[in-house]
Amino acid sequence: MVGRPLLATSVAALALLAAPAVAQDSAAHWPTSQSPAALTGPATEARVRDLLASMTIEEKVGQLIQADIGSIRPEDLAAYPIGSILAGGSSSPNGDERSGPQAWLDLSRAFRVAAAERPGARVPLLFGVDAVHGHANIVGATIFPHNIGLGAARDPALVEAIARATAEEVAATGVDWTFAPTLAVPRDDRWGRTYEGFSEEPRIPRDYAAALVHGLQGGLRDGAGLASSRVMGSAKHFLADGGTTDGRDRGDAAISEQELIDVHLSGYREAINAGVLSVMVSFSSWNGAKHTGNRSLLTEVLRGPLGFDGLLVGDWDAHAALPGCRSDSCPDAINAGLDMFMAPSVWKALYDNTLAQARSGEISAARLDEAVARILRVKIAAGVFDPADPIEGRFEVIGSADHRALARQAVRQSLVLLKNESDALPIRPGARVLVVGEAADDIGRAAGGWTIGWQGVGNTNTDFPGGTSIWAGLRDAVSGAGGEATLSPDGAWETRPDVAIVVFGETPYAEYYGDQDTLDFAPTGPLETLRRLKAQGVPTVAVFLSGRPLWTNPEINAADAFVAAWLPGSEGDGVADVLVAGADGEPRHDFTGTLSFSWPRSAAQAPQNVGAPGYDPQFAFGYGLTYARPAATPTLSEDEGLPDDATPLPRFFASGRFVAPWSVTLRDASGNHRVESPGAAASPSGGVAMAPIDGAAQESARRFRFTADGSMAVIGGPPTPSDPALAVSIRYRADAPIRVAVGPGAVGLPAVSDWTTTAVPLRCFQGAEPGRLSQFQITAPTGLEVSIEDLRLVTSTSDVCPTP
Repeated sequence: MVGRPLLATSVAALALLAAPAVAQDSAAHWPTSQSPAALTGPATEARVRDLLASMTIEEKVGQLIQADIGSIRPEDLAAYPIGSILAGGSSSPNGDERSGPQAWLDLSRAFRVAAAERPGARVPLLFGVDAVHGHANIVGATIFPHNIGLGAARDPALVEAIARATAEEVAATGVDWTFAPTLAVPRDDRWGRTYEGFSEEPRIPRDYAAALVHGLQGGLRDGAGLASSRVMGSAKHFLADGGTTDGRDRGDAAISEQELIDVHLSGYREAINAGVLSVMVSFSSWNGAKHTGNRSLLTEVLRGPLGFDGLLVGDWDAHAALPGCRSDSCPDAINAGLDMFMAPSVWKALYDNTLAQARSGEISAARLDEAVARILRVKIAAGVFDPADPIEGRFEVIGSADHRALARQAVRQSLVLLKNESDALPIRPGARVLVVGEAADDIGRAAGGWTIGWQGVGNTNTDFPGGTSIWAGLRDAVSGAGGEATLSPDGAWETRPDVAIVVFGETPYAEYYGDQDTLDFAPTGPLETLRRLKAQGVPTVAVFLSGRPLWTNPEINAADAFVAAWLPGSEGDGVADVLVAGADGEPRHDFTGTLSFSWPRSAAQAPQNVGAPGYDPQFAFGYGLTYARPAATPTLSEDEGLPDDATPLPRFFASGRFVAPWSVTLRDASGNHRVESPGAAASPSGGVAMAPIDGAAQESARRFRFTADGSMAVIGGPPTPSDPALAVSIRYRADAPIRVAVGPGAVGLPAVSDWTTTAVPLRCFQGAEPGRLSQFQITAPTGLEVSIEDLRLVTSTSDVCPTP
């Protein structure tokens, strides 16, 4: 099947979908790969046949369903013979994000027992989690650098060791499956998942893929499960999730078939050859056709030239985005080649509807058996039919000294030095060092998204027992070299320091929450601090935390040294290992990291990918200074490249979070209040409760339930300049009419059952302070709910005011 053109099969299959036709390239040829023979060995296949023959149609359909632990209980398995559970990014045992290892193991065992006690074939469950940079759902786990940093390290042996350590920590909690590795090739750094990719250049994920699979799974064995302390992996997201137009998460990759192969196939062949047991299908589209329903890719390619014999699982409710599908019904996805739905909340209805479709023949018996056989094959290989893994309950491996030492090494190897003037680095022995910035002593900031919770927000250092902040690592290293370090978040000092290390960067985000319109690093506080210290004659070292390259030319110019530290995780002492010299004045470790993503020349520059036409970055792919190979960095242009009218109007709530510095305060009639973090779950008490809910996307909205008279939700922040020509745009739904106030001025908005966007001219809020906007107050009758998905200022297009 080498070099088989995809043209005919692709067009025929895609014509079946209610989506635009995919532009094909008749000259495109797909390379080949093949799952190891052990996955389909005679012992395994004989067992699969026996199991299939013993299963009812109800049990077979159950295998196709994966439910989230937030919506299923062990006792549900008595009536619903589902095949898998997952802990989504915001799900955890008993709804407690800070559950310890024992709670996770107890949950796993409870489901395992329930599955074993149900009648019939009693096929065990698979339990999956997003352990994408360590078992980061668990308090006390080792948090490794995100993939963007590991890509800078250029070390396959390192990533294999990290995958091995992650597998041990995951297996210790009774979990069978991690949704990793991510093999995306991000081509537009505005994408909110850029940091989950290793590089813009597909060679790096190709070099890493087999090592990652071997680290997680070890080798496959015919008729037997994985070795102890190994877990099943999932190569994701198939395909071209990093190639969407404008870097929009879940968007469309409008590219040729040849580019799909040359760039975005990246490490999938290597992962398949290494035996990866599952592949996760992308939310996104290729030339208008959603991958979850694209038979040409899922069946003709993945099961054809790519030779994948494992399990094909969907992403979170992704099937609902297919034309003609809903969250609770999507036969087209199964018929296209998907084996397992990821059905987080409406899994019962999806099971019932899929069962009806299998009985009616809408999903053929042959296709059902094919999907179930793949799932059973993978379950045998994963070892879920075997006795419990001996590592279960050995919680000493979680955050062990060996794993933390490995993470610390990974931090050292991931750092990229972009500038080093006036011998600012390494920090000399005996120096008086000022460590500046709120991020310096914040492990959560260094860890980024997918940490404890989905978005990685609301974490404190107490959530990382055994971890080390960047500040703590610097303090210890400076002291060990005979110096003295002082922490000053705002950069103020009493005794003149010899050098200041300023730690700053992005705040945590995940998925579409992190999508941006430009690559501008917008916060001005760090730049002001760097310039103030420079004016005071204090040499400065900038340590930049980010999930992507960003336009930071002013910050680079203001600093004497600039280090791209990416998202290093829980072992911040790895930063100090490279920045601080030993007592003898010699570097303890040199910089070895080089850019795996090109650094932008301006905030508005078109995506810069090495080898592409018009390639002209500020710092090229592969750039990175060292102590042994220094180089001068010229003064960089501070023209951000954005038009004068490019500054967006203020947003207060968007993409599932309150936009800093704005936040929400929940108040009862007595004036008592609670300020909620952007990622807060349901509030436990008071006159109004808030919880994240799905809107246009996963957890993109907040629901406010009013439980007492006189309570309100107040969305507020520092005074924001406004203009009478502007309007407040709110996307909401409500059980009853609601009242929205700006200062003393208020308007009424009608009850709406579907998501509705309305714009209210600012002049309608009578009595509001002209030109200054600092809060919105939302109230509703007791017992009713109001949900908000977006709140921002827009240019007013109407003079009509709602009824007050």
